[in-house]
Amino acid sequence: MTPRRRFTATLAGVLLLAGLTGCGIPKESEVKVDGQVAAGRAGSSSFQRDEPLSQKASGTDRTAFVTNFLAAAAGEADRAYYRVKQFVAPDGRNQIQEKQPSEVALTVVRLREAPVITETTDGVKVTIKVQQVGLLRADGTLVPPVATESEYRFKLSAAQEDKPDAGWYVTDPPPNVLLLSDDALRRYYRTHPVYFWNTDRTRLVPDQRYLPLTVPNERRVTEVVKWLTAGPSEWLGSGTSRLPDGTRLINNATESDGQWEVNLDMPVDADDKRVEQLVDQLAWSLPELDGRLELKIHNQSRKQVSDLSDHRRANPVYPLVADPQRFCVYDGAIHPLNFPGEPSGGVPVIQAVNKDVVSAGFSRSGDDLLAALVTAGPDGRQRLTVGVGAEPVSIFQQGPRSYAAMGRPVWLRSPGPARPQGLVVADGRLYRFEGNAQLRAVPLTVQGEVTSVAVSLDGHRIAVIVGGTLYVATVNLNGGVVSVGPARRLATSLTDLSAVDWAGENILDLAGSAGRPAIYEISVDGALETALRKDVGARVTHLSAYPLNLVVPFSNANLMYEANGVAYRNNPFDTIKRDQVLNVTPPQAGVRAGNPTAPFFLY
Repeated sequence: MTPRRRFTATLAGVLLLAGLTGCGIPKESEVKVDGQVAAGRAGSSSFQRDEPLSQKASGTDRTAFVTNFLAAAAGEADRAYYRVKQFVAPDGRNQIQEKQPSEVALTVVRLREAPVITETTDGVKVTIKVQQVGLLRADGTLVPPVATESEYRFKLSAAQEDKPDAGWYVTDPPPNVLLLSDDALRRYYRTHPVYFWNTDRTRLVPDQRYLPLTVPNERRVTEVVKWLTAGPSEWLGSGTSRLPDGTRLINNATESDGQWEVNLDMPVDADDKRVEQLVDQLAWSLPELDGRLELKIHNQSRKQVSDLSDHRRANPVYPLVADPQRFCVYDGAIHPLNFPGEPSGGVPVIQAVNKDVVSAGFSRSGDDLLAALVTAGPDGRQRLTVGVGAEPVSIFQQGPRSYAAMGRPVWLRSPGPARPQGLVVADGRLYRFEGNAQLRAVPLTVQGEVTSVAVSLDGHRIAVIVGGTLYVATVNLNGGVVSVGPARRLATSLTDLSAVDWAGENILDLAGSAGRPAIYEISVDGALETALRKDVGARVTHLSAYPLNLVVPFSNANLMYEANGVAYRNNPFDTIKRDQVLNVTPPQAGVRAGNPTAPFFLY
């Protein structure tokens, strides 16, 4: 199937799921579900656009009532207080101080254990122990949490003493807070990416938003355009560009006979290039739409797109052209991996440098291949070697300094072929490197030992583990100097974090401990977690993922990792065996074969 036909077929299937399902990260999944975006995964909510269950829906079941109470605020902001008040005893509703819909913010929490419900002489008491996840605003952004409480307590009373089926009331709800469980976020919202240009307006950067399932299809376009005109999430601000100040939507977006019309008011006239870039933003921020689009500014038609699907194909959000290839390290050298139905070729670096390798990172930049190798010397100390050029890369520079330990090097996939750059962790610090392999420290806004770094598909966001905590931050390449914006801390159930990589536009794969070594999938804001594998068996020391996307979809296992010197892949989780490694000499009789290690993707 040609890339164009494959894109069209996958886009249709994925967007059916993305447009009709909920947030889509299942609570638990031992096998990674085939899909391209989080919204298409199993475990999402139904196609119905219902509001949360009512106060009476739980009947006499107190646990179900508490679950429903923690979902009551979900949905469109203008009805959040009304829905919550239905769960509160009438004499206590006046104590809830309402805000304007635009100011409504929901406190998203992750329950650490099941609610504890006890009967006492003072009534039925409920205790919920929580992890603060974030604050969900009316504009669909999830910002870092404001509340610091690790538990909440409230009481229950019968709604009607003589009618048990009338359900329960909360008699003293937590003050000044609208609680929303992460389960309710998953069930009553869909994740929806919107795209903003980076600071030099050469690459689109995705921003995750949450759209209530109750929003009808005909209003989704309006909501997305409002998000674009309001600007990116706060943590992306330093690495992205906004529309001109004062840009706003005139009336709602409208659809007639298969054509959408978006009419904007802008304080200054936009030139043709700016208009074209705005159309790119709209096309990718509304991937479920095909057909025609007309963009007006000040009621004057500025751009007409005859087919949004064709526009996306002609203006891909990422410079990807082919399926990813798998590689690993075997006996100190890089080798391709062979899996049915996947591309596989030779090693894209010359044999002279392909020795004593500990880990590696490859990337493509136009016609060039970018190669970064971490090699070990006789004393065990590690050094970075970098090469850039046509395959097989033959000219390499070795870094002047060695380190006790280095992580897997990663390339910044950003349009700047004349000066490719990458990141690597060495002896607990984050460094950047260029073609000369010299390492230069990259300052972070948080303190602690750095143990892992990963770069997003757009090249302008990183995930980094610092001091055992997961953070995300934007990356700027102004003047060719890598600078990292303020780091945003992400809440996760895992402890002892050891490795991270991007598994999608707004999804991370994260290794740590959940009592036992585990691998979770986590959204870029920390709100949605999935247990991919609860018991890995040993601490994960190396992790690599192919970020699922709509430009070059990939239906096979997109995660590989190493634990206890053994390499694995997912879907299903299985070891990567020696006979899946190409171009190796079989071991002599009586000699035990080595294990493939440090697997990684080239894309």
